[in-house]
Amino acid sequence: MRPITVPRVFRAVSFRFAALYVVLFAMSAIILGVVVFAEARSALREQMQSRIETETAFLGEEFRADGLDHLVEVITARGRGTTALDYLLQDPSGRHLVGEVPAQPGLRPGWTTIDVPQAWEDGGRPERIRALVTDLGDGLRLVVGSDLRTIGDLEEAVATAFLWTIGLAAVLGITGGLLLSRAFLRRVDAVTRTAEAIIEGDLSRRIPMHGTGDDLDHLAATLNRMLDRIGTLMDSLRQVSSDVAHDLRTPLTRLYHRLEEARLRARSGEAHEALIEGAIAEAQGLLATFSALLRIAQVEGVSSRAGFGEVDVSALAETVADAYRPDAEDAGYRLVGAIGPDLGIQGDRELLTQALANLVENALRHTPPGTRIRIFGQRAGPSAVCFGVEDDGPGVAAEELPRLTERFYRSERSRTASGNGLGLSFVAAVADLHGARLQLERLNPGLRCGMCISRREAHVALIDRAKPVTR
Repeated sequence: MRPITVPRVFRAVSFRFAALYVVLFAMSAIILGVVVFAEARSALREQMQSRIETETAFLGEEFRADGLDHLVEVITARGRGTTALDYLLQDPSGRHLVGEVPAQPGLRPGWTTIDVPQAWEDGGRPERIRALVTDLGDGLRLVVGSDLRTIGDLEEAVATAFLWTIGLAAVLGITGGLLLSRAFLRRVDAVTRTAEAIIEGDLSRRIPMHGTGDDLDHLAATLNRMLDRIGTLMDSLRQVSSDVAHDLRTPLTRLYHRLEEARLRARSGEAHEALIEGAIAEAQGLLATFSALLRIAQVEGVSSRAGFGEVDVSALAETVADAYRPDAEDAGYRLVGAIGPDLGIQGDRELLTQALANLVENALRHTPPGTRIRIFGQRAGPSAVCFGVEDDGPGVAAEELPRLTERFYRSERSRTASGNGLGLSFVAAVADLHGARLQLERLNPGLRCGMCISRREAHVALIDRAKPVTR
């Protein structure tokens, strides 16, 4: 037997929620309707009985005041009027004296229900009367009642209107659920198509947004930010792979040739200690490069701020300055500090120390002796601290400035200097982790490298890491 296939629109979550809402609404409406109907019915019956009791009391007063003949006249007149009540007056023998209701044998005082097979005033429609029987004395029985069909008709009208209301609400709810499901599925299909395109390799695709600001738009915006981050990481991975292949090819080639030459000299008995030392130096350089790459990857892969704590930038900068000042002065540089007091932030002390040290080494490596290198630290507003290194050396060209944080990038002026082109990349990664960015500024002359980090303990750093960082 072929299984029954339920249309997709009926399996949508939105339709199920709409259907559930309709069911809950219908159940609530039924319960409420039953309660309201019962209360209304009770109120109508109480109102009817109150009218009957009032009318009975009035007729009793008329009888006691003016006698039987006057009572007959009053009942006749009121029966022809608009009281909407039914009357019967019969003598002790049960004979009908006056009123629309036929004589009823065996009547006893009190409330009773009288079934009339045919109502003479409407051509034979059955009538059921709720009546109050009163003994006027001397065996006279006065009956005042009201047709229960009036209340029944009203109850039937209320029930019919209630059922129509529930039915209409159910139809509108189901229809609205279908429309909502179709709209929801269209947006889900758009997400699915985007995901399938990304799976096929098109990382430029993004989930369309409708500008409504609803939950789906918010989800689409979040997913698009995630895709932006993934795209940035993929671009970075491709760039790193290309850079590694390109920039490590030369030292690996040199290492190979040194080892090959050492092998040949070993066969001829020639001394090859210098070649081996050169090969070791090349290997150490390669290890340093890979260590730097690994360190950058570790910093960029940090997903929490567990290592963060209170960091005194003033003390940190003084420590770095004291560590590098002797060697810098021996090499002919002037290393000075311009560091304000009490520069506290939340951050990773080890990473910030290494980042500032990298900036000092970068200045020492790429500027000539005699250059003035200045470590600065200052407050920027009530909640941020800026620190870094600046020099009065030759600086860099304006067109090269945006590329200085690229892995393995080296400006034309610094290609003969030592280093692997990863120092500023590491500093930029540390700044990114702290919710900041590495700021590079050309001076006249020289270059300033620094970052501004907010002291506030917020999640801004982690949120910003989900976005492409502009450096």
